[in-house]
Amino acid sequence: MTDEISKLKDDALLRIRDAQDESQLEELRIGFLGKKGSVSLKMRSLGEMSNDDKAKLGPVLNSLKNDINQSISEKKRELRKQFIDEKLKGEWIDVTQPSKERKSGTIHPVSQVTDEVVAIFSSLGFSVAEGPQIESDWYNFDALNIPPEHPARQEFDTFYIAGEQKSDRASNVLRTHTSPVQIRYMESNQMPCRIIAPGRVYRSDYDQTHTPMFHQVEGLAIDKNITMANLKWVLEEFCKAFFELEKVELRFRSSHFPFTEPSAEVDIKCSWDDGKLKVGEGSDWLEILGSGMVHPKVLEASGVDSREYQGFAFGMGIDRIAMLKYGMPDLRSFFDNDLRWLHHYGFSTIDVPGLHSGISETAIKSTEI
Repeated sequence: MTDEISKLKDDALLRIRDAQDESQLEELRIGFLGKKGSVSLKMRSLGEMSNDDKAKLGPVLNSLKNDINQSISEKKRELRKQFIDEKLKGEWIDVTQPSKERKSGTIHPVSQVTDEVVAIFSSLGFSVAEGPQIESDWYNFDALNIPPEHPARQEFDTFYIAGEQKSDRASNVLRTHTSPVQIRYMESNQMPCRIIAPGRVYRSDYDQTHTPMFHQVEGLAIDKNITMANLKWVLEEFCKAFFELEKVELRFRSSHFPFTEPSAEVDIKCSWDDGKLKVGEGSDWLEILGSGMVHPKVLEASGVDSREYQGFAFGMGIDRIAMLKYGMPDLRSFFDNDLRWLHHYGFSTIDVPGLHSGISETAIKSTEI
């Protein structure tokens, strides 16, 4: 009996060693240790033996059973390691190679330039005010001293929206400028004040430099002794910071706006060289914004005593100054949702404008248009 067990052990271990996969190992396990397996049958036969034979053969059969289980477990680990090694050979990766570039989103130039403008005027003591984009005739036109016959109030220039009251003409408009924010602010706050009002505005126009929806920022400063000299200083400081220039020269040209008196359009000195615009130098001039002293009628319409207070206002297109600073030739591209354009002109998400950290990621003083 001992010889049979020894031969059975040698046969089992040999066949386990030569197994090619785990399915063969399972078949061998069942063949040796299953209910009808060779080892199991011999262990059941112990019941028919004498006590002496049981004491002699029992430990031998238990040892055989343990050796077979251990051999099967070791062979399984060996087969699994071989499988993984073969798979790695077929799927080999050079971990020293650079990883694939992961494209990240960028900040739209309008958002970036808006943050730049807010950072600059905040350093000058201005706060940010906001208002609704759907305005009434009163806030968008009447309170700003814009007469009924003014071309800006015609339907070919303004988007009208029907109001609740039936009338020959719609009573609400998509605001054509952010000046209504100034009226609302003066109505609900005590003077003096210094605010800027950035936001979306709408006009019925579409070409290379105009779109039906664009962005403006308007500024307002009201106090008892404000003059045009204060306006000139504020705009010069803004232009130096925004265009990142040590020195800037501005020209104020007499103009007419219903809501300011006197009014002036502001030009900045520039030069053109082989299609490149250089701001802050040269002998040419480029218009960048409109400004003036707030009209007394506008102050009175807002509930401010024009005999005690006076102030200045200005307004500029955020999209336009972005084009001038960063060399974007077509305003319509701002709203085309072209990821290639945004990847080219967009800004890093960690590029937060600040006077100490830097207004823009790169100080671009010359742009190509």
